[in-house]
Amino acid sequence: MKISKQIAFIGSLGFGSLLMVASCSKQLHPTQKDFQQYHINSDMQADPTVVSIYEPFKHKMEVEMNRVIGHADKALTKEKTAETLMGNFFCEALLWMSEHNAHNPADIAFATKGGIRNDLKAGDITVGHIFEVMPFENTLTVLELKGTQIRQLADYIASTHGQPIAGMTLTITGNKAQDIKIKGLAIEDNKLYKLVTYDYLANGGDNLTLLTQSVSRANYPQRMREGLIEYVSELTKEGKKVNAELDGRIKIN
Repeated sequence: MKISKQIAFIGSLGFGSLLMVASCSKQLHPTQKDFQQYHINSDMQADPTVVSIYEPFKHKMEVEMNRVIGHADKALTKEKTAETLMGNFFCEALLWMSEHNAHNPADIAFATKGGIRNDLKAGDITVGHIFEVMPFENTLTVLELKGTQIRQLADYIASTHGQPIAGMTLTITGNKAQDIKIKGLAIEDNKLYKLVTYDYLANGGDNLTLLTQSVSRANYPQRMREGLIEYVSELTKEGKKVNAELDGRIKIN
């Protein structure tokens, strides 16, 4: 392959990566209409000049992506059920981040099933595995919401047949949430609660415009992916395995 074609190919990978990391923040549209597509297969010979340019970076990236940061005795999966092991793990990590990264401990953590992109298999957990779970550039956000707004969020969770949460329990009856408790106590409509999530949802993503009407909002530079890596690494330092249990935080009547 000619050098120009290989550079174009590498450039297209970069553009594709840009689209991937931005896909959970805003819609992007290509501004250049004219392009030429190159078909790359095993018949093409690598250009040693180009390979010598990117090979050192590829090696460094592979070393970092393969770095083991933790271990899971069982798979953390994200089935289409109201409560999942992966969702519970992810939201427990969110609560940890609100305390240790933001120093703004939240009462509740909330994510969506679609935002968590992959399972964690049983065995060693690497940096690359965490990138597969959260490939986006989303950052940590802590919102203050009234109890009445938390009720609306709980109804959203019920109407979508359950979403990842921590710090809150509820029962789904039809498309409504009942028996809502925050940290084990019945929800109070006039009380303010702190909810930790990520900027995409705080900006109204996934039809969650109610989160844009929060009483207050604190944004943090902590990327979700980096926070997850820190959380797993910290568990390992404490001699703990990555784990999660189904504890009935979301029940269905």
